[in-house]
Amino acid sequence: MIYLDYQATTPLASEARAAMLRWLVGPGEGDGFANPSSTHKGGRAAAAAVEVARDQVAALLPKGGRVFFTSGATEALNWALLRGAEIMPGGVAGLSIEHAASLQCLERLHATVLPVDSDGVALPPDPALIPENGIVAAMLVNNEVGTIQPVADFAAAAHAKNSLLLCDAVQGYGRVLIPESADLIAISAHKIHGPKGIGALWIRDGIDLPPLMFGGAQEQGMRSGTVSPALCAGFGAAAALAAERLDEDAAHIERLWSLARDMLPEWTINGAVDARYRGNLNIRREGVNGLRLMSDARNIAFSLGSACGSGSGKVSHVLRAMGVSEADARASIRLGWGRYTSEQELRAGLTAIKDAARLQGVN
Repeated sequence: MIYLDYQATTPLASEARAAMLRWLVGPGEGDGFANPSSTHKGGRAAAAAVEVARDQVAALLPKGGRVFFTSGATEALNWALLRGAEIMPGGVAGLSIEHAASLQCLERLHATVLPVDSDGVALPPDPALIPENGIVAAMLVNNEVGTIQPVADFAAAAHAKNSLLLCDAVQGYGRVLIPESADLIAISAHKIHGPKGIGALWIRDGIDLPPLMFGGAQEQGMRSGTVSPALCAGFGAAAALAAERLDEDAAHIERLWSLARDMLPEWTINGAVDARYRGNLNIRREGVNGLRLMSDARNIAFSLGSACGSGSGKVSHVLRAMGVSEADARASIRLGWGRYTSEQELRAGLTAIKDAARLQGVN
């Protein structure tokens, strides 16, 4: 299989796997299985590993805040919005192209919808739509079309009205600079070659966000539940590797972007070309049925949109928010690549997709 679905998840880095192994041992193999909340030697070692990982993850985030580990970005976004709305009761607003984890919270909170243009980039913030003493949700990089959003502009607009800015930085963390002005930031390990099942919420100092989960008061009383040192270590190692390889990864992804553009000149790009993370290519072609294309090119892993909604049969809410017709949305596919994608793999994968399109009578 040729893997071109990096927005859905990324392959686990060998460095992240190695960092996890010590904390996955069984009886007789060491004390790495200890609970980090325990006060004995094994527990203290596990707790120290968690703190090392916390620092590694925080190194790619703004200063002046604290990282709290969660089960993933979905929990982090739910925590920020649902509990944030309790301490900032003036209302909520969010971009129309937010991930479902945010969007469903926004709907529950009766949030104001902030529109995007035909390129999938948010329109300049309208003060009339920004709540007073509330929360504004603006993602950094859209998960379906890869467009980079003007988060700093929305943070300034939010702060002008004494509101907080929540940034879903899942697709941009470790790849795109995160604005220093964000107040709450949600991230996920498995989008940067770390393990699944762990994410984090960064909370700016001075924000008294109530817990979402109650119990043993782990994570400094902010998030109950036994912390997994293995998952934390894997996340930390992946973050450290992303920081180390930032320029190298960006250059590689740019080369792959150019290759894909050269091979698919007849396809129309959904979303902005310049304000875009270049590891995401969402494209459409008249006459193509995206679902059938996936079936005919079954040895190539790509998607029709968000992995979280790909089985619903619904047309992408992101493309519809951009004004793309239902027919064009159903003719769209999302290709994603990254650190471990070779040029040879991408060339072969795109050739297979083009061959599958020809089976539909599209040359």
